Amino acid sequence: MSQARAALSILMAEDDADDRVLMRDAFRDSGVEVELEFVPDGVELMARLNALIDAPDGELPDLLLLDLNMPRMDGREALHAIREHDGLKHLPVIILTTSRARLDILASYQLGANSFVTKPSRFEELIAVLRSLERYWTDIVQLPTEKQGSGE
Repeated sequence: MSQARAALSILMAEDDADDRVLMRDAFRDSGVEVELEFVPDGVELMARLNALIDAPDGELPDLLLLDLNMPRMDGREALHAIREHDGLKHLPVIILTTSRARLDILASYQLGANSFVTKPSRFEELIAVLRSLERYWTDIVQLPTEKQGSGE
């Protein structure tokens, strides 16, 4: 009863170029079908999201993956801006960071994060995490769509 589903569209804010390569490789090796786009910080994230909202044919991503520690606008500030924006507040935001700090976890959820995931240190574990995220966000939960937002 499995239906073919479209690739999950993910916009990821990650300032570390090596981590971006690692994430791209991990998604590739995981077999998870994604349309993956990166921005280097919260300023660029907000600019990209606003550009998508303003574009006549712009579609927002299905998920946002957000690092906490970035220059210019960090993940906490970006999450706050997303949750304050009427056109963005519905987007699922997953914090994906190296932090295990209790205060980072608590603050992220208080600011409206949907999940907080600490980046695994081993590549194989990262692949397993990405597969779990994909299964959860595509097979278990219902993602918001524009049609749902318009009352259909």
